Amino acid sequence: MRSRYSAFVRGDTAYLRATWHVSTCPQEVLADAATRWLGLTVRAHRVIDADHAEVEFIARYRAGGAGPASGRAVRLHERSRFVRESDRWYYVDGDALQ
Repeated sequence: MRSRYSAFVRGDTAYLRATWHVSTCPQEVLADAATRWLGLTVRAHRVIDADHAEVEFIARYRAGGAGPASGRAVRLHERSRFVRESDRWYYVDGDALQ
């Protein structure tokens, strides 16, 4: 989870794509250079079995770009699901939390 957050901070879409499970990875992974990432807090993690796990986190960022959301502080609270294949963990999907 922390490495994917770091990839968002750096705008490293190649890493994000490489760590996203093929079954759920979007056709195009985009990074907004105007977004300013402010921090990550991992609140919990749960090992489901040897090849499945969940991570609850809060990521904070300031929205970039133009329009009404520009400059607005955003708090992303999510429970993400990961799967391990060939000794590598992949992000599958997540549920937004309050």
